Amino acid sequence: MAIKVTTLPSGLRIVTDDMPNLETASIGVWIGAGSRHESDSEHGLSHVLEHMAFKGTKRRSAKAIAEEIETAGGDLNAATTSETTSYYARVLASDTGLALDIFGDILTQSIFDPVELEREKSVIISEISAAEDTPDDLVFDLFTDAAYPDQPIGRTILGTPERVSSFDRSSIETYLARHYAAPSTIVAAAGAVEHERIVDEVGERFAALAPTSAAQMVSAHYLGGTKVLKRKLEQTHLVVGFEGSSFHDEQEFALHVFCNAVGGGMSSRLFQRVREERGLAYSIYTFHWPYADTGLFGFYAAASHGDVAELMPVALACMREAVDDLNADEMQRAKAQMKVSWLAALESSAARAEQIARQHLFFERVLPREEIIGRIDALTLEEVRQAGARALSTVPTLAAIGDTKTIMTQTRIAQFLA
Repeated sequence: MAIKVTTLPSGLRIVTDDMPNLETASIGVWIGAGSRHESDSEHGLSHVLEHMAFKGTKRRSAKAIAEEIETAGGDLNAATTSETTSYYARVLASDTGLALDIFGDILTQSIFDPVELEREKSVIISEISAAEDTPDDLVFDLFTDAAYPDQPIGRTILGTPERVSSFDRSSIETYLARHYAAPSTIVAAAGAVEHERIVDEVGERFAALAPTSAAQMVSAHYLGGTKVLKRKLEQTHLVVGFEGSSFHDEQEFALHVFCNAVGGGMSSRLFQRVREERGLAYSIYTFHWPYADTGLFGFYAAASHGDVAELMPVALACMREAVDDLNADEMQRAKAQMKVSWLAALESSAARAEQIARQHLFFERVLPREEIIGRIDALTLEEVRQAGARALSTVPTLAAIGDTKTIMTQTRIAQFLA
């Protein structure tokens, strides 16, 4: 890796990773603001802003933005999470200047035309409807809502039709001014990149970003709870979870290993016992989502209605037993999965650009490869078990969609794991 970092006087950071032998570059802008930064009246506004960034500036129409990047053979996209918003492109090495010019334009010169806004709000409301028709996605929205009730982190990123319909240009500009500041902005590039050239381009194209500190997100307080939605479906979709580790928690890596060992692959306990041995679910896996100050750990399953009553105690028993008897072979297999997953990202310029941007946002530095691999390798079996035990000792959260009459209650889950 050839990581270079420059911080402009405004506080904007530029991070690049020159990857030899590549002819293209992945480049983007990551803002430390997402749905967690929204007030109640702004729910969904981060995502609306992401959409509107491509709908016209003082110099370019929406069509011109698309045509310029695609004429150069590139592609342009964006994404909103609970803690970040990103705008990114992949282009030939010679066209990084074009990509940065477009990014600077859409982030500092967008006009937020009211006609375009009304049209895009309709598109987003359709997107919300599509999500509500997708139970394996919707169940996770219910899950985060139950885990963090009445908090920004627990709300859906998309917002609600009613709230999205209420936004106008003033709403967007107010949010933009409060959160899109230079110190909370990272420009990251990986692939065929020249650091000094990108620094010069960013200094010119992003000069309008304010050097002031952006508003902070609302702190998260994991509470746990239950959200169930009865629907006539072919399967019942359920998520059972607990409070996990944050990015900054010393047990974060250990919990990732525990998560992979219990349900991270076809050889995991959860997959083998629930699907292979008993045929209780078509899909089942564990997950661990770290955030800046909290985290979520648990499992998702989709099963026939008649199998749910048996599936839940079997799956929970797998997790409970792993706290006491997870063995060294399982741990090493999980560590290998984790290392391959992380190292594979180093082979993709797009994944690498995102990785170095997010690391700088959350840790204010790029974590060296040797440090990450070293931390994974150094984990002991006892540390991995302890991380799992701590997570499973927290208040459980349950979300389900489908025929919910046979699911275990939140109280029963807690008693089962005690």
